[in-house]
Formats: sequence, structure tokens, C-alpha cells
Amino acid sequence: MIPWLADYTPFPPVEKALRSPDGLLAAGGDLSVSRLLEAYRHGIFPWFNPGEPVLWWSPDPRMVLIPGEFRIARSLARVLRNRIFDVRTDTAFEQVMRACAAPRHGHDGTWIHEDMIAAYCALHRLGHAHSVEAWMDGRLAGGLYGVSIGHMFYGESMFSLVSNASKVAMAHLAAQLERWHFGMIDCQMKTPHLASLGAREIPRSEFIARMQELVHCAPETDWRFDSDLFTRSK
Repeated sequence: MIPWLADYTPFPPVEKALRSPDGLLAAGGDLSVSRLLEAYRHGIFPWFNPGEPVLWWSPDPRMVLIPGEFRIARSLARVLRNRIFDVRTDTAFEQVMRACAAPRHGHDGTWIHEDMIAAYCALHRLGHAHSVEAWMDGRLAGGLYGVSIGHMFYGESMFSLVSNASKVAMAHLAAQLERWHFGMIDCQMKTPHLASLGAREIPRSEFIARMQELVHCAPETDWRFDSDLFTRSK
């Protein structure tokens, strides 16, 4: 059994999360800005289908990417040097979310439904959620979005309509966060794609301890990326 959250019920300790399904901690509550920020500060995130109660998760182990450990393959390095994409931040947040929510090959439905879009757009308007976008010929080709607290970034989802577009967005995010001294990008759960980019699993206890240090760092208030993150080789 998992606890049911009323409006002002605090989250239970993450150590109380179920082993199966891995990380399920609580149900109920809402997607208000205050509830979402409380969740992220404790290593918890929402993930549920339309029509279900809000479900809150904190899996063990936790998939993370250390910004300086982002893995750039030769093909991606060439794309970055040639500046095939125009990388922007926070110019199309809702568009990125809706692109992430679009049906994908081999999958039915999405957990990024209208309630989630409204909630994260509210976080974005208050400066807590951000998008990194890869544009090509004036069109959004790929990108990602997530939540930033202190020197901690919580990745939520990414999409790509053009080959390498989401990887380019992720490469720019990792490079910029390393310059800003961010310690971790939370990737939540293991996937082969994230592992190929350098993400790895760590015990939840280690994740929580490091995260609690990072969320208390002074936040970045200007989410404009440096223009020299990847320069053409001479």
C-alpha cells in the first residue's frame, strides 16, 4: 500500500517507495507549483496516465548524467562543429512539451497530457522549468525540457524530428550546465539511449545526498547559453 496525499499532506520519505513497481511512493495531491517544487527538492517526480490519480515516484537506482561526462560520438561532434542546428533556450517551451507528447513508434498514448502541460508551463512562467531547442531552417527539429532548482537539473523528456536534433540540445545543455557548475542532470530511469550519452545509474541514497547539496546553491537566473560552447575546429 502507498499513502494517499491530501492537499497539505507532506511526501513520505523516499525510502518508503515500493520495490515493485520500482519507486512508486504515493498517490494523490495536485500538480501545483508548490507541490511540484517540493517533490523535486526531495527527489520525487510525477508520472501517471490521463484519468488516473497523480502518482509520485522515486526509483532506486537513479539514472543521472554528470554534465562533464556527456559522451560525444564522432558523428555528433561533426554536427556540433558544423552548427547544423540553431540552439535556443526557452523560446518555445510549450511547443517542446507538445512535441515530446506526440505519439512515438511502437508506443500508444503519452504521460505528457494536458494536466502535465499546464503544470509545467506554470513552472516555466515562474522560471523553474526550461526548454533547450534545436531549430533547422526556422522549424523546431528537436529539443528537451526539464526543471532547474539551484545547481540541479531534472530532465523530463526529449524529442527529435531530425536526426541528432535532441542529442545536440542535450550536448548544449550538458556543456552549459558544466560551466555553471551544475552537479547532476536527473534522467530518472535507465534507457539505452541515455546510457549511450554517458548517463549512469547510482543508488538512490547517493542521488538524494548529492541532490540536497545542489538544490541549495544559488540558481541561475539568466538561461541564455554561451555562444562558444562548440566552435568549429580550425
